[in-house]
Amino acid sequence: MPKKEGIRNLFDDIATKYDRFNHISSFGADRSWRRKAVKAIADTDLPIRVLDVATGTADFALAVIKKAAYGSSVTGIDLSEGMLEVGRRKCQGLPIHLEKGDAEDISFKDGTFDRVCVAFGVRNFENLMKGLEEMRRVLKQGGKLVILELSYPKNRFIFSLYKFYSLKILPRIGAGMTGNTGAYTYLPDSILKFPLPEKFIPMLKEAGFTTVNARQFMFGVCRMYCAIK
Repeated sequence: MPKKEGIRNLFDDIATKYDRFNHISSFGADRSWRRKAVKAIADTDLPIRVLDVATGTADFALAVIKKAAYGSSVTGIDLSEGMLEVGRRKCQGLPIHLEKGDAEDISFKDGTFDRVCVAFGVRNFENLMKGLEEMRRVLKQGGKLVILELSYPKNRFIFSLYKFYSLKILPRIGAGMTGNTGAYTYLPDSILKFPLPEKFIPMLKEAGFTTVNARQFMFGVCRMYCAIK
């Protein structure tokens, strides 16, 4: 099965349980990570137009619109209609528009958005470089890309604990909550395969971004990248 089709089916299947699993599996730390990323996005008193790529159930889009200046708007795109349905119920009455869309073939014109963000979704791109180039394309000149993504610690001892938890414990928790064992085997494995900063930062620069910065949270369990077009 092509990766995109597999990802779409996977998230359609776990959509209604996805938010609860995230909060439980990260011991609530995902909320703190989002707040830090939102601060990097909503860093102006002027209204901004934001594209949230791989928006999922729109948790990140909601966090952004609550902190962004009055008059701001968020557009969220995702492959999974199941995730979008959950998100739409949460975003009623807010300046958030959710639509089905592909991160590697974004339907908007060049220079449409002031900010582009993706939280916990960039590792699912089938063609990572193409996705980075597309996100840069739809950014205005001087606009900012903010990526929040799960990662793994470099410290060997902490990494061994993390690996045991993510590969042995998390799949059982996920399977118990959703009945989908495959999803929670794939997700931890995709984290371990995603490039660390020393490889990912050069990719961002190759895609055309400048002034790329990286931060880590919880010993590197989560990383944030900010890049300027």
